[in-house]
Amino acid sequence: MTSTRRHFLSRRGFCLCCLGSATFAATGGWLTPRQAFAEARNIVDSIRDDAARAPIKVHKLRRDVSIFEGSGGNIAVLTGSDGKVFIDAGITASRPRILKAANSLSRDPIRHLINTHWHFDHADGNTWLNAEGAAIIAHENTHKHLLVAQRVEDWDYTFPSPPLAAVPTEVFSSGMTVDLNRSKLALKYYGPAHTDSDISVTFPEADILHCGDTYWNGIYPFIDTSTGGNIDGMIKAAEANVADVTDKTIVIPGHGQPVSNKAELTEYRDMLVAIRENVAKLKQQGRSLEETIAAKPTAAFDAKWGQFVITPVLFTRLVYQGV
Repeated sequence: MTSTRRHFLSRRGFCLCCLGSATFAATGGWLTPRQAFAEARNIVDSIRDDAARAPIKVHKLRRDVSIFEGSGGNIAVLTGSDGKVFIDAGITASRPRILKAANSLSRDPIRHLINTHWHFDHADGNTWLNAEGAAIIAHENTHKHLLVAQRVEDWDYTFPSPPLAAVPTEVFSSGMTVDLNRSKLALKYYGPAHTDSDISVTFPEADILHCGDTYWNGIYPFIDTSTGGNIDGMIKAAEANVADVTDKTIVIPGHGQPVSNKAELTEYRDMLVAIRENVAKLKQQGRSLEETIAAKPTAAFDAKWGQFVITPVLFTRLVYQGV
């Protein structure tokens, strides 16, 4: 992977769980398990190296809510007298820059962390944030995945289990409300979507919705079938997100441009629905995966959505697996 590509990935805050497709994009073919293992191992090292250098960009929103961009997924931070609340933890190597960014908002200690799901680029920083004093809240499936070594079959790669300090201590099954910093944060489980552990976090007083990786702004999303993700669940989550916002709501995606809105979210939902329909028709006709890819069911959307690591071919493959 070239230094230019690594910079691009870190700048866009890309998900480690998608990076295994970088060589796929370059070679035009799917990796063998052995190749994928080697590539994933190298990508883990590269993403950590990048996170050790990449700047953290702060986007101040409203009512003490900000976004940190530049370490894995987009991180939301709520400040106040109850201490800082982080939504997702980013990558550990970003720790000094994340702390600097957090201190630029206020000197309040970090007291709470909410994981939107289990993936590396959203939970790798759990251990150090816990050491700073953050209690970790997440869905019960995030707790389950972080308790053990977690395998991603597409890569023939197993992530080791993290330290116990990284494991959420407060879990829920369908939803919960957290009263912090004069805000009633609403945590809601989507059901299987990007993974089987995805949740949204709503800041009702500020009218802000953090969608985690159920929403990728302007780029095709990764769907982690190894831990329960599927295209129908992604569409269901997108529909729930659209229903939960108004034209005034600030929408935070897991990846892509971090400040979004209902119009962009709706366009994303419509893209998922259209491509799913195209792939399903081809599969129902008895087309193989290779024949479906050759038919280019994503063609109408590729110019906008297919310009990042999740290529049209890879996204077609992920959709095909789930219909």
